[in-house]
Amino acid sequence: MRKYVNFSVFYLALGLALGVFFREFTKFNNFTDRTTLSALHGHALILGFIFFLVVLILDKLFEISKAKAYKVWLTLYNVSLVFVLVTLLVRGILQVNGSDFAGLSHIAGLAHAMLGVSLIWFATILYKKIK
Repeated sequence: MRKYVNFSVFYLALGLALGVFFREFTKFNNFTDRTTLSALHGHALILGFIFFLVVLILDKLFEISKAKAYKVWLTLYNVSLVFVLVTLLVRGILQVNGSDFAGLSHIAGLAHAMLGVSLIWFATILYKKIK
């Protein structure tokens, strides 16, 4: 149970720090257009902080951590979430600086696909434990 609280607090701190970074970085660079940096705060808080609080409750109720593939899922989810956050961060910094990296869309797409797979996998694990 403690690991879920640790993950949750980590993503809370990360989400808050990314929100401050977005505000200060764009203000420092006099940037007023839209940027993907604005999505970082919400992604980290919802997919990290809130999600792991929900996982804590579900594990308490249904013991989902005892599922066979659970540890692999947990690793994949955390890696893919950090991967998504890093791609959003890089894209946002490039947008503020007025530059671009052509391959970043493919990398971000892979990160989002990994996150999608891990969310579907979580739903499958949960469904089997509830059944």
